[in-house]
Amino acid sequence: MPQSLAGLTASPAVGISVWVLAALVLAAFVAGWVDSVVGGGGLIQLPALVVGLPADASTPEILGTNKLSSVAGTLVASATYLRRIRVPVGMVLPLVVAAFAGSAAGSSVARFIPRDLLTPVVLAAVIVVGAYTWFRPTMGRTHENRYTGWARIWRSALIGLVIGFYDGVLGPGTGSFFVIAIVAFLGFGFLQGTVAAKLANLTTNIASILVFGIHGEVLWIIGGCMAVANLTGGFIGAKMAMRHGNEFIRVVFLVVIGILAVKLAWDTVALWT
Repeated sequence: MPQSLAGLTASPAVGISVWVLAALVLAAFVAGWVDSVVGGGGLIQLPALVVGLPADASTPEILGTNKLSSVAGTLVASATYLRRIRVPVGMVLPLVVAAFAGSAAGSSVARFIPRDLLTPVVLAAVIVVGAYTWFRPTMGRTHENRYTGWARIWRSALIGLVIGFYDGVLGPGTGSFFVIAIVAFLGFGFLQGTVAAKLANLTTNIASILVFGIHGEVLWIIGGCMAVANLTGGFIGAKMAMRHGNEFIRVVFLVVIGILAVKLAWDTVALWT
């Protein structure tokens, strides 16, 4: 049964069948689990929205709806982690403030940037990140505060600004990029890095929802249904990550990075042919 979304979106009316909605809800659940463990749930959820939503759904509507679903899972995962894992406020505060600013800026210019041209750049970054993690098997297994004071503040802010901007413009793999940057550049363990990454990713999602929402580019009913499933997957994933620790997260991280690399390589070949 199609659902009319008139008055809730920038389009006159956008509807999908109950079966398509069910498939999107399932994709959101899996994406929530992946996102809560290591990030990268957009690899599942964003393509599902591209395929599932009607042809007259605009690119900003797809991105805005994706953010609405994602923010629920990221919120519950962050809350679940913070009950047991603490991260330094002096590192998290500049990270999330800069991430919010970067994501808002990225979302504002997203409609003006040909995202197809970004795919090869992101593919190269993913390959480098995957190789770096693979050839450094001890990285992220233990936690240390490598920097303090201004050295930690400006590094945290730079991570938030750059990756936040990328999340606003494109998105897939943002959580994974946050994790690896925090682990590699600040010396955090994978578990602690994931907690900080969740808080940063939560901030970027909120910033994007504000930007897209102001322009009427969020499909609230579809995104709301998906948000419930994403939240459930996020809760389960966070519990599993805390139970199994750094090595479990590292393995999931490498799997997600591998899948992201394959998808981006496929998109790049399709772009050039």
